[in-house]
Amino acid sequence: MRRSANFQGGFTLVEMIIVMVITGIIGGMVAMFIRAPVQGYADSARRADMSDIADTALRRISRDLRLALPNSVRVTGTNTIDFLSTTGGGRYRAGAGGANDELDFTVADTSFEVIGAMPAMVAGDQIVVYNLGIPGADAYQNNNRAAYSSNAGGVITFAAGKRFPLESPGKRFNVVREQVRYICDIATGNLTRYWGFPIAPPSTGVPAGGSSALMASHVSACNFTYDSNVVAQRNGLVTMRLSITESGETVTLYSATHVSNLP
Repeated sequence: MRRSANFQGGFTLVEMIIVMVITGIIGGMVAMFIRAPVQGYADSARRADMSDIADTALRRISRDLRLALPNSVRVTGTNTIDFLSTTGGGRYRAGAGGANDELDFTVADTSFEVIGAMPAMVAGDQIVVYNLGIPGADAYQNNNRAAYSSNAGGVITFAAGKRFPLESPGKRFNVVREQVRYICDIATGNLTRYWGFPIAPPSTGVPAGGSSALMASHVSACNFTYDSNVVAQRNGLVTMRLSITESGETVTLYSATHVSNLP
């Protein structure tokens, strides 16, 4: 018996429904098995990102602190840290000899001869001698720093005469480039670095002028501490704790950095 020429093969509605139900059951079972690994991978990636953000920020602060002028680190409150960043230093002539241009501490001197290699300096740099971070010998108060003008023949010249209050026992001077301030603003969740603004006593406020850069976001907690007398008044210790929170999870990293306080 021949089939009709109009016969067409296919699925019935019941068969299609059965296939859809079976496919849905299989898909649900597969999803149950792969959901946990996929979610775990996403969580691990997020934690790694948060750890990387905190670690990068703390490493940058530590690197900056190692260039801090001795006795210039200041922690205001627990969320703000200031210091004066140096680019180099050297020894000044304190007695007759050479070009006979010794640094005179009895008058407002305008220049001095450098003993040894001349440090690299640019306009706007400051020459600091024997910073103790105390009244009368505090670079923030402009007691012991003078604006650099030029250098030639091994002699540094100031922009204006300066009488430094105290001689350095080691006849050392430092070259300060700028003040740096890190502020943790928990309200906005940002850790920001500020630099290039006029040198002024440390505070918790955003400085006027200069430049800024965001170091970390999603900051939920931040704590700076500073002990200025860890090793016989020669070294201080800055401790930093930074917490990053995202999607209900928090990563907290801790770091400690030694700073030289030998002026």
